[in-house]
Amino acid sequence: MLRKIRITLAALFFIGITLLLLDFTGTLHHWLGWMAKVQFLPALLALNAVVLVALVVLTLVFGRIYCSVICPLGVMQDVISHLNRKKNRFTHSRALTWLRLLMLVVMAVAIIAGLGSLMALLAPYSSYGRIVNNLLQPLYIWCNNGLAAIAEHYESYAFYDKEVWLKSLPTFLVALVTFVVIAVLAWRGGRTYCNTICPVGTVLGYLAKFSWFKVYFDADKCRSCSLCTKNCKASCIDFKSHTVDYTRCVACGNCLSKCNFDALHYGHAGKTGKTEKTEKTEISEAPQDSTRRAFLLGGAIVAADVALAQAGKKVDGGLAEIVDRTPPKRKQRITPPGSVSASNMQRHCTACQLCVAQCPNDVLRPSGDLLTLMQPTLSYEHGFCRPECTRCSEVCPTGAIRPIDTAQKTSIQIGHAVWIKENCVVLTDNVECGNCARHCPSEAIMMVPNDPDDDESPMVPAVDHTKCIGCGACEYVCPARPFGAIFVEGNETHSEI
Repeated sequence: MLRKIRITLAALFFIGITLLLLDFTGTLHHWLGWMAKVQFLPALLALNAVVLVALVVLTLVFGRIYCSVICPLGVMQDVISHLNRKKNRFTHSRALTWLRLLMLVVMAVAIIAGLGSLMALLAPYSSYGRIVNNLLQPLYIWCNNGLAAIAEHYESYAFYDKEVWLKSLPTFLVALVTFVVIAVLAWRGGRTYCNTICPVGTVLGYLAKFSWFKVYFDADKCRSCSLCTKNCKASCIDFKSHTVDYTRCVACGNCLSKCNFDALHYGHAGKTGKTEKTEKTEISEAPQDSTRRAFLLGGAIVAADVALAQAGKKVDGGLAEIVDRTPPKRKQRITPPGSVSASNMQRHCTACQLCVAQCPNDVLRPSGDLLTLMQPTLSYEHGFCRPECTRCSEVCPTGAIRPIDTAQKTSIQIGHAVWIKENCVVLTDNVECGNCARHCPSEAIMMVPNDPDDDESPMVPAVDHTKCIGCGACEYVCPARPFGAIFVEGNETHSEI
């Protein structure tokens, strides 16, 4: 029964989080956004005390079921391990305590020092987010585009076309390597990554030592058949000594279903939960009421009947085709509105790519800088940051991008436009333009004579930095190629105008 409950809830969580990370319409966030916020590390960085307390209580009562139900990377390992049809292939192994503690210390240092890139590499939820965003979402969008083409043929707008492009080669490679390494480890050894590398698993594992419900032996019934050990994907059961390493056990229930002699139980062993065969005290039977095994999140699973269709807004075009643009070299990267500052983003972001996946205008892309690798930054080759859009602030589970409304967004200056005279087509090609001024939503750009003393002087843009919010509309529509004549320089700390 425990195994069936665990598999059902794990499947619902896994499918829900995967759909949330795949969705680019923003529709599913209203239904499934909470699944990202109940992940351990995002809740820790967001100082979400309610979620943290709930996860700690959940672990102290039921053991380390977070890793086998709520964590998508953990469930992914179970899926890959299950695909290996070789039976009875696991063995008991000693815990690599030194490696687990080392990874935990590295994570703690990364969080305290604000080393976002290092923290992102070790964060399990974020690792899964990058895998989905970089490896699965392109396939998902291509399928969507195929449906959009079919729908268009029948004059239907149930789907709309979405561009597929490589947002960051380093992030793609990190996601690919992460998937390959974890997949190989899961195929060969089940929960190897969870029990050697993952710092979240280490923290919850040590809490699980004190859990109320545990898997324990009835030594008098055990016939030492070793099936429990050979089917334990965490390699934490030693049938010879009748012991279970609770720091690694994820309460998956596999051992219970494989035991043919009713020698393993999941429950509160109490003082009678001895593991030695010489112990003569009668072991009390674990209660079989399945409702006691249903945990806190069991009743919160949502139905997967949400429609993906939503009419998308296309970004404005300009006088020239927006292709072959060479991105400007900014002195300061641009972080999303609501992130407060570049340093706040670096300290709190785990690079899960949820905001990148949800950005409707393809403005957010992973950073390629070493210190902020994989964290979102704004780039305006494919669109601009619309003043009415606040989706990234709505979906961020860590507090790296704080919730803002549209009124707040129009008053937050994330950067400022800079005009480059020698690149402007007005002067280089002797043509009229004014694209940047026409498309500026904050009216921060006006056209003025290049030579104030000449009535026939060509009109060039002038930027009022007291009005500019750094949305990038001017940079996006600028027709100058390959280098734009106007670009946005980021602000280290955001300010209000």
